[in-house]
Amino acid sequence: MYLYHYGIKELPFTLTPNTNYFFGLPSHKEAIAVLVTALKTGEGFIKVTGEVGTGKTLICRKLLNELPQDFVTAYIPNPYLNPVELRRSVANELNVSLTDHSDQQEFTHRIQQQLIHIHQQNKGVVLIIDEAQALPVESIEALRLMTNLETESRKLLQVVLFGQPELDEKLALPELRQLKQRITFSYTLRLMDADQVYQYVRHRMAVAGYRGAEIFNRKCAELMFKASKGTPRIVNVLCHKALMLAYGEGKQQVTLSHLHIAIKDTEAASLPNKHVKLAIIIAVVFMIAIAATFAYERWML
Repeated sequence: MYLYHYGIKELPFTLTPNTNYFFGLPSHKEAIAVLVTALKTGEGFIKVTGEVGTGKTLICRKLLNELPQDFVTAYIPNPYLNPVELRRSVANELNVSLTDHSDQQEFTHRIQQQLIHIHQQNKGVVLIIDEAQALPVESIEALRLMTNLETESRKLLQVVLFGQPELDEKLALPELRQLKQRITFSYTLRLMDADQVYQYVRHRMAVAGYRGAEIFNRKCAELMFKASKGTPRIVNVLCHKALMLAYGEGKQQVTLSHLHIAIKDTEAASLPNKHVKLAIIIAVVFMIAIAATFAYERWML
């Protein structure tokens, strides 16, 4: 596509989470620090939430790659599972064999045996669930029952939940209050500001192998920030489209015009309508004028 034009080795703004492109936004680094600290102290439930496109799956994969060797991990990326399917997925991740007709009791027994075996090797077990807001309520309760397995000193199974804000709404249900009380560490991801968008874009271009003059200047970054509200995934989409437009015109730098076209072509991106803003300003001024007139008339009386 435009790799040769910009002298890069790969597409820098794909939507697939790639830990090679991990930028280390303050919010992302803080989330990983919270996760590692909580896991090392043996906490049962840890939760990380963030809006769509804020990098939850990237952090999840980064955590999987960087956990110390004294942790055994189980990863469930698509948790829209009923309790039976969830138990089987966990068992499969931990190399536990279940019969076709295994019930809750057999599952608990076999899982406990495996967790104790791992614990005897001085290792902890971490179950990481991405898109946790998709877990049915019954499956969340089954998950809570799994974490009842423990020794006198620590939990045999720790759980990390990654989810959208809807996860918080689900956990606020009365029937899930027992699990909510067990979440001892939680973190909410923040969106990028304009300067972070600028640095983020430069970082991804550099990782892709770009070594030339600046392609996206600060004005471009400010425009992308306004259109994306600082969401990394939307910034990626805008950058990719803008690079294609500049390439199509044979240009090396992206202009504001390229970005305006990209924004218009991206449903998830939007800019404040100038006419709406002007109408709001006029309405505010009008209301202030009425209030001032009313106050003046009362004073004259």
